[in-house]
Amino acid sequence: MEDYIQFSAKTKNDAITKACIELGTSSDQLEIQVVSEGSSGFFGIGSKPAVIKVRKKEMVSEEEEIKDIIGSVKLDSFKTEKKKKESSFEKQEEKIVSEKISKENTSARCDRSEKSDRNDKVEKSDKCEKPVKERYTKERQTKEKPVRAAKPVPVLVDPEEIKEAEERAKVFLRDVFASMKLGEVEITAVYNKNDGSLDVNFEGEDMGVLIGKRGQTLDSLQYLTSLVVNKGKENYIRVKLDTEDYRRRRKETLENLARGIAYKVKKTRRPVVLEPMNPYERRIIHSALQGNKFVETVSEGEEPYRHVVVKLKRN
Repeated sequence: MEDYIQFSAKTKNDAITKACIELGTSSDQLEIQVVSEGSSGFFGIGSKPAVIKVRKKEMVSEEEEIKDIIGSVKLDSFKTEKKKKESSFEKQEEKIVSEKISKENTSARCDRSEKSDRNDKVEKSDKCEKPVKERYTKERQTKEKPVRAAKPVPVLVDPEEIKEAEERAKVFLRDVFASMKLGEVEITAVYNKNDGSLDVNFEGEDMGVLIGKRGQTLDSLQYLTSLVVNKGKENYIRVKLDTEDYRRRRKETLENLARGIAYKVKKTRRPVVLEPMNPYERRIIHSALQGNKFVETVSEGEEPYRHVVVKLKRN
């Protein structure tokens, strides 16, 4: 092996270049040791040159290079084969383990499905049995329920009692009309023995005030008159107030309204809620649509907001 040769120059790179020129080779074929990096000083004062030691690298023959390359290739191939074998072995192990796990999972699922099927069968049998029992008990209850007979309307027979009821109604209404300053109003009160009601009719100049909006004032007067007539009485007397044939005309209006609403419900297939009405007017709606094939009526809500709902019949 050759000894190191020392070179100096202004900079390290210049020293390496100088060494390459003198030795007739390139820098990659040299072994370089830096003795001193050198310094430029201050404005050239105190500058020091860079010093390096170099020598040529040992030249390896082509045969040796080929052997080294072949050896490295064989080593790499051996390593890759070894890795492949190890990876294949690991994959086989993973496959075996995954197969075992999948078998265990499938068996567990089968057990669960069998249990769930058994439970479902039990639940279905319970569900099937319950409705039958409930239907039977409901039918039995409905059969066992006694049918309540409609209460007969009490009819007054005593002429004095009838005359007293008629006079009570007349006196009360005269006082009300006098306080309202309606002028002369002719009042007639007749007891109807057919339906057990006291029919009161009055005539005058301005009876529209007594009717009110949609008969609300007339209904209020009817309610107050009923309280006065039935005060202290055992048998209830139904009181009906009417003027200018309003009740008949209102009945015709409500019947026409009911037929129109029934047609609308049949066409749109949606229920219609009517405005709040008193029991008398609700009965008119119910009776008007009682025989209709397509719609039915129900009363909903609480007084004084109880109303009729017209809807399609359930087939």
